Amino acid sequence: MNQATSKQHDPDMLDEYDFSKGVRGKYAERYQAGKNMIRLDDDVAEMFPDAKSVNDALRTLAKIIADHQQKTS
Repeated sequence: MNQATSKQHDPDMLDEYDFSKGVRGKYAERYQAGKNMIRLDDDVAEMFPDAKSVNDALRTLAKIIADHQQKTS
């Protein structure tokens, strides 16, 4: 951080905060992974108790579609 930037004062940041040992981008991958969220309509969400059950259902459906396409080809 250069001198000009370090002298600026953000009213929300207290002097006690020490970011000198911070690592840039430490949680970037986790944050990016969370951005792939898909919002289910309420009636669909009622059918699935958690993300795992949604993923399992979609994988099963994808396999059925792939099997059907192979049979018709």
